[in-house]
Amino acid sequence: MKNIILHGLRSTLLTLGSATKAELSQKLGISFPTISKFLTQMEASGELLLVGLDDSSGGRRAQRYSYNPEFMLGLAIVFEKSDLSYTIFNCAGKVKEHGTTSSAFINDVPSLTEHIKQFIESHPKIKSIAIGVPGAVNNGRIIHMPDYIHFQNFDLKRHLEEQLALPVVVENDMNAAVLGYYKTVRQQAHSSLVYLYFGQFGPGAGIMINGDVVRGSTFFSGEVSYVPQYEDRNFQQAMHKKADNERLDAISRLIASFTAIINPHAIIFYNAEVNSSILEQIARQSAVYIPQEHLPLLTTSDLKQDYMNGLLSLGLDLMISGTSSSIGKNE
Repeated sequence: MKNIILHGLRSTLLTLGSATKAELSQKLGISFPTISKFLTQMEASGELLLVGLDDSSGGRRAQRYSYNPEFMLGLAIVFEKSDLSYTIFNCAGKVKEHGTTSSAFINDVPSLTEHIKQFIESHPKIKSIAIGVPGAVNNGRIIHMPDYIHFQNFDLKRHLEEQLALPVVVENDMNAAVLGYYKTVRQQAHSSLVYLYFGQFGPGAGIMINGDVVRGSTFFSGEVSYVPQYEDRNFQQAMHKKADNERLDAISRLIASFTAIINPHAIIFYNAEVNSSILEQIARQSAVYIPQEHLPLLTTSDLKQDYMNGLLSLGLDLMISGTSSSIGKNE
């Protein structure tokens, strides 16, 4: 219950910008004395900032509080083909530091763990870690990531939480990307989405239905490489064909399959892989396989930014949940 209240207070203050005790009590449906108790402790620890007094309506002027965005930091890490990129951000999602490290130095669990420990030593306010990987993940266990054999079938979340005593989330890259796009666009019409990437590790997709990321019964959702398309080829094999028209046909068949199965509002492509001219060709060819009126919006976005936004969202949620709060530990 303590963590639930803390999560509510943090998320509400970060959303509203500032609030009084009475406003928080009304917004969260929690008694005024309980709100006052938690705010007193949060202010004493430096988690809250007093931003002023409201105008008097005849009685005592109410104090107005805001959340201190620098009280906690989050660390987001992205596995890529040749390097590992990291971002350190505050509770408001503002990037404090960003950089890359050669993956040759962190291609196994011990070296990655040591690398993260160095981040924490340099930034002791880090209270959550979000890691994005180009593979299937089952509740923190990497179950399919062929290009990183040392992490295959390894529970990275559990390992890091035991080693670092911090909450960790491990997420598939395309699941994070579709979440980041959704959080940024925030349009109800786009609540069912497919984010498609042809990729350096092979094709993959992030799928969202009615605002929820779809991971599947065995957390293998989005592994579109294996979708059979021709008698002798799956989608990945078809994309290896040299002729542009053959790859275009393979993509259009996949679009038609997504349309017939989940009928999404939009399918998003990485803007470094597809331009407006290619989108028009895909739309025309997709209409060969399925009635045009049922086709989703085909659009592009910045995959790297969406991916990182998704990880920041996941890391921020861990931060404000109360898991790593000094208040939650001391009470």
